[in-house]
Amino acid sequence: MHQLRGTELKRLHRSWKRQSSARVALLLEGVQSPFNVGAIVRTAAALGVERLYLAGNTASPGNAKAQKVAMGTDRYLDVQLFENMAAAAERVRADGYRLVGLELTDESVPLHEADLTGAVCVAVGNEDHGISPNGLSHCDAVVFIPQLGRVGSLNVATALAVACYEVRRQDWTDAAAAPAQG
Repeated sequence: MHQLRGTELKRLHRSWKRQSSARVALLLEGVQSPFNVGAIVRTAAALGVERLYLAGNTASPGNAKAQKVAMGTDRYLDVQLFENMAAAAERVRADGYRLVGLELTDESVPLHEADLTGAVCVAVGNEDHGISPNGLSHCDAVVFIPQLGRVGSLNVATALAVACYEVRRQDWTDAAAAPAQG
């Protein structure tokens, strides 16, 4: 057993990319920590996210602290800025995505039980307050990550990484279950 490097690693990533057909985007509403934005950007680039919509008082991916964490991976994303969640949600829909909020609400469904296939944009909110009530009103669905420990929430960048992976997992599972086209 050996760690993959160079060409081997590129081949592995290409094989997963060929199995992926879902369009994925992210919407950040008021995510203020540049470190969180940088981590989200890096995860987004690693999982083939197409677009990053930034609404409200969200830190810029160009911030030096965000860049330190993102390591230049923002060049792989189409980043769009909006004054508020309503304008961002309108653009998300115009671009053909369903908007799925990642938030703890009385109507949220467990992440793994939600249909996240097709073109999906996952939205997250401020580190302390989550998605605003106005922001939630623009979501087509709201999901949460079931947790077993004594802590009631995850860091926003970590939560979004889990959600992005679940979107891709459903895409790969959906592709594997589809009948072969001939």
